[in-house]
Amino acid sequence: MCREVWADVWKENILEDLERRLLEYETPGEFLADIKKEFGEGDKEMVKVAELRRLEQGSKTMEEFV
Repeated sequence: MCREVWADVWKENILEDLERRLLEYETPGEFLADIKKEFGEGDKEMVKVAELRRLEQGSKTMEEFV
């Protein structure tokens, strides 16, 4: 199964478990730890691209600023 399909299946399972109260995350850090456990640290280049996209300059995103 390709990584994108696996991620989508994982997401749907997590959402279902959350709705049924079979799973609860106390903090965002717990959720991120679960993601890292399931998928690893990720492609370093893609992680950096995502970090750059989240940067802001004043009230503008990096893409708006550029």
